[in-house]
Amino acid sequence: MGQILSASRLSGRPLFFCGIGGSGMLPLAQIAAGLGHPVAGSDRSRDQGRTPEKFAWLEENGFALFPQDGSGITSAEQILIASAAIENTVPEVARAAELGCLRMSRAELLASLFNAAGNAIAIGGTSGKSTTTGMIAWILHEYGLDPTVMNGAVMKNFVSAANPFASAAVGRSDLFVSEVDESDGSIALYQPSIAVLLNVSLDHKSIEELRVLFGNFVAKAGTAVINLDSSEAGYLTGRARRVVSFAVRNGKADITVDPDSIDESPLGIRAAVIDNRAREVFSLILPMPGRHNLSNALAAIACASAAGIPINYSVYALRSFAGLARRFDVIGTSTGGITVIDDFGHNPEKCAATLRTLKATPGRVIAFFQPHGYGPLRQMGEELARTFARELGPEDISILCDPVYFGGTVDRSVGSARIVELIKAAGGSAEHVPSREACATRIAEIAKPADRIVVMGARDDTLTEFARSLVARLP
Repeated sequence: MGQILSASRLSGRPLFFCGIGGSGMLPLAQIAAGLGHPVAGSDRSRDQGRTPEKFAWLEENGFALFPQDGSGITSAEQILIASAAIENTVPEVARAAELGCLRMSRAELLASLFNAAGNAIAIGGTSGKSTTTGMIAWILHEYGLDPTVMNGAVMKNFVSAANPFASAAVGRSDLFVSEVDESDGSIALYQPSIAVLLNVSLDHKSIEELRVLFGNFVAKAGTAVINLDSSEAGYLTGRARRVVSFAVRNGKADITVDPDSIDESPLGIRAAVIDNRAREVFSLILPMPGRHNLSNALAAIACASAAGIPINYSVYALRSFAGLARRFDVIGTSTGGITVIDDFGHNPEKCAATLRTLKATPGRVIAFFQPHGYGPLRQMGEELARTFARELGPEDISILCDPVYFGGTVDRSVGSARIVELIKAAGGSAEHVPSREACATRIAEIAKPADRIVVMGARDDTLTEFARSLVARLP
């Protein structure tokens, strides 16, 4: 799979990004520009007037933007960066074909840049990739190593007035940190020095397919950092050349914790980190809640250790880790004491982690969920329904609007109404309110002081604004 270009063939070539404002394209465009490529792009969201501040920032920072009408493709030297799913009838694709431009997917370009780095750290797994990538990036930054980082979410530690969209950090070209995606099989394109495997569970592919993809992923790396709490991930340790293991629950892992030391609060988690290799103990104070984030922190510490960074430096750096946008991101609290949280949860494991974190402290939960597509809902809808019914209590409620739909011929026979039926059948409380605006009205009607409202979903840049609007209309 994939068209990977050598550094010499790629060097300095002008790049045109179709969908430049997307969560995967924008950081890659930033990195490519930082590495010396002329970068231009188009986006239908810009043409439709959505998120104008993002596109204004891009233009102010030297990215040439064009309508999505093919007018930005002017030279055979340009490389078109476009999703493999984009049809040949899209004007940019048609114009690039006319001129004979090379076409690469986002993953192919990212892998070309990543593989050219002398030290390349890849973070894979079904859940937790973006947070762990941000943690590793922050540890390396605080250690003075100035990494280049590709992430799928804005890293708050790297946000500045000059770069409010810091899902990328442009640093040394020979030290590259990136999350890598198994959902489209593109994880096979990467050649990591260190491969971090967080977990293996159902998402976009079958378990059998995931075993092959993740097994090959850890086998290629010089060192594999593997979570022994995940039975499927632990099973793949035999494929790796060298392993640094971590776990919250498995005390035999190289990097683990004293279970009696774990102290959870709504704002964070503390634990005594144990390095079983050196028989040393370190105090971790993580300013973000949830045991899944404790696991992510251990992954970052183990990865940094594999890269030669002493554990005491890593635990100290994580004390100032600010987290990521849309990863249990507290948006605000209304005057009546109702808290709104914005979260990227969209598959069963991510949603379960978020809901467990909420239920670890007192208070009713109103879980708003916008499915990120009809296809994913068909594949994982039953497990999602079981997750909401299992993780939430009788006083809690789930409210689902219709899935994200940007047009096309996708099968829409299984929608949110079906998932609501399944949640109820499993003993949970749920409502289907088709439009998102009507969901906001319904949430405002039922919300009470001390409730926590979590906004969950993916593939929609406007969810954060929706969460902010809820705070304004709550009592």
